[in-house]
This record gives sequence, structure tokens and C-alpha cells, in this order.
Amino acid sequence: MECISEKIYEQAINLPVDERLILIDKLLISTNLPIQKDIDQAWSDEVERRCQALDRGEAKLIPGDEVFKKIRKRFSK
Repeated sequence: MECISEKIYEQAINLPVDERLILIDKLLISTNLPIQKDIDQAWSDEVERRCQALDRGEAKLIPGDEVFKKIRKRFSK
């Protein structure tokens, strides 16, 4: 017995690519998961927050080599 999602898939796979992409977008939106625009905005907000913290002296930059050295030390056990 074929489930309904398989039936829908079999029909959708025959749609033109642009219509499949529209369908995918609608299905993703229906899941209430963050969309790329929301993710990009969240990252932009986070970058701004971190820059402001640096400007106020509430945070400091750590060189990448130092960070990776600590990571290697921590996980090499």
C-alpha cells in the first residue's frame, strides 16, 4: 500500500523544475522552520551585537591559532 506522500511525490516529480521549487518553498514555509532570510537576519543581528560588545570593551578577540590550539589540546585526549 502506497502512502499519500509517495503519491504526491510521484505527481510532483513530473512538474517543471520551477514549479517544484515553488512547491518545495511552500512546504518548507509550512513547517515553520526558519527560512534563509530569517537565518541571514539572525546572523546579521549577532554580528552587530558582537561588534558593539567589542567597541564597548565587553569582549575581546582571540587569534584563530590560539583558538585552534586550545581545541586540539582539549580533544586530543
